[in-house]
Amino acid sequence: MTDTIKQPSPQAIAKKENAKLRAQQGLVSRVLHLRIKDKHANKLIELAREVNMVWNYVNDLSIRIFERERRFTQRSDLHAYTAGASKEGLRLHSQTIQAINEEYLTRRRQFKKIKLNWRTSNPKSARRSLGWIPFKSSALSYKGGQVRFCGEIISSWDSYGLANYVVDGELGPGNFSQDAKGRWYLNVTVQVKKKPKTTTPHDICESAIGIDLGLKEFLSCSDGQQVEAQQFYRNMEAKLATAQRAKKDKRVKAIHSKIANRRKDFLHKESTKLARNYQAIIVGDVNASGLAQTTMAKSVLDAGWSAFRTMLKYKCDDAGVWFREVNESYTTQECSHCGGRHGPKGRDELHVRAWTCCACGAHHDRDINAAKNIMVRGLGILQREFDEALEKMEQSAAADGNTSEPAVNKDSGTAHKCNAMAGVGHGPLAEGIPVL
Repeated sequence: MTDTIKQPSPQAIAKKENAKLRAQQGLVSRVLHLRIKDKHANKLIELAREVNMVWNYVNDLSIRIFERERRFTQRSDLHAYTAGASKEGLRLHSQTIQAINEEYLTRRRQFKKIKLNWRTSNPKSARRSLGWIPFKSSALSYKGGQVRFCGEIISSWDSYGLANYVVDGELGPGNFSQDAKGRWYLNVTVQVKKKPKTTTPHDICESAIGIDLGLKEFLSCSDGQQVEAQQFYRNMEAKLATAQRAKKDKRVKAIHSKIANRRKDFLHKESTKLARNYQAIIVGDVNASGLAQTTMAKSVLDAGWSAFRTMLKYKCDDAGVWFREVNESYTTQECSHCGGRHGPKGRDELHVRAWTCCACGAHHDRDINAAKNIMVRGLGILQREFDEALEKMEQSAAADGNTSEPAVNKDSGTAHKCNAMAGVGHGPLAEGIPVL
């Protein structure tokens, strides 16, 4: 018996072709998060109950099939069993039911379980599931500043201008989601065009910045700028404790929401400011999850380092800014002038905020010195990446018999300046940063 090779489906082939086309056009997927007006909450809650019913049905079906046949259900199985459900009384779009099935299979593979948790619709239950309604692109239409879903016209506070992202009257896939305070949001996938990254070595070197994240100063930059850490949770901690002791659940949720919104607003403003003002941003890979297991956990989680780096990464990608995370080991101890490790070491010297190098006599602010070392390492990484890309270009040109010079800026003054910045304290790097 010969083994048959499974051929990809037409849908999978079309999906790959579309992905290649978007990449050639410089398009990337982004998710827009819009607040739904409260007058639609009751309708969305009713649809969310039906979503929970479908989820629980496919969960129970998968358990029964596994117990009877000792196999896991596939997408075709779930689609076959739920086909026609929208014609038998459910108000959910057939594409929404398929999206629920696919999400269920994705989560089952992710958590490697036969049975997933049931979704609870009872608002008085302690195990109540927050509202969630997935959809595919064909289930949602946009017209006149509003979206139409399952026969309902839904209004939102459109701060993004969804009309600019509509293609053939449709938006991308996404979902409606509910937060702990009962507010509803539209999360929809759109295609945005990336700004091309600068190809001028001079711009990269002149407008590069290293960032050291901390608890006293939220961020310290290699150019001397510092932003003070905002203690969002600690500032509201007393009010939160009072509400918790009084068992005012709504007040507790409101305070937690306020803390999260303040933190998110701060992180968005700082990351946007950096992405607009620099051409290369290098950040230290501080281990937030590891520090969250120590006695500094409350301050570390309040700072939101991981969320900040995530925001900075995708904003730099859209703005055409080079972004790298580098290993920040020993950046506090190393002198950014001579490279000697004479700085403060360990937890016992965390109180040392400024120090003088005993080798070269340079005086340093602890965090700004670390930021300078981070920038040096980041420029070194970019240098190696660009050198490898340049070598591949030259090999490709040689293979094609093209004797013309590759489009690389080899201006000696620019190259010298790049070397001086990227190699400070660590010896000069190779030829200046070329075009990728």
